[in-house]
Amino acid sequence: MTRWQRERSNAAVTLALSLCLVAGAHGQTVPDGDAGRLRVSAGVAGSGIYLQYGVRTMGGVTGFVDLDAQSPLGVELEGRWVELNQRANVHTETYSVGPRYHHSFGNLQAYGKGMVGFGDFNFPYDLARGRFLVVTVGGGVDLKVRRRLYVRAADVEYQCWPQFTYGAMSSFVVSAGLRVRVF
Repeated sequence: MTRWQRERSNAAVTLALSLCLVAGAHGQTVPDGDAGRLRVSAGVAGSGIYLQYGVRTMGGVTGFVDLDAQSPLGVELEGRWVELNQRANVHTETYSVGPRYHHSFGNLQAYGKGMVGFGDFNFPYDLARGRFLVVTVGGGVDLKVRRRLYVRAADVEYQCWPQFTYGAMSSFVVSAGLRVRVF
């Protein structure tokens, strides 16, 4: 990895971590009845992944939890297991967390997110396994079907693995599934 690539990946990680620590500033007081209200949603989605390593198209399952306050800022935690359509037993798992900005338009909720975490990568024929930094940016649209039920109509992500063994690697992910507001 060149010095420029290391500096770029360090800058990306610093930016992602800074966004995680940013709290919304409010100039008005919150009425007591609304203070501290947190919405928690959990969901599952099927995912299609283009993995740059060996130019592979694979499938997997994504689980996520959204923590949203009264403001449009929230946090998303995500785990993805890419096991379908393996060749030579190459598969990945990623675990990420980061800020999520959402805005509702009637029954549609659009969102953008930036996350950082790690990815476990299984190399061909089980010859090696590695854990690497993963930086993710993405967004999507949820469609409200019922009071607590949403269809995750589209979730698109770009993942960068800046410290991968053979140089920076990227992957593109498209997912669709269900999200349920727990409380």
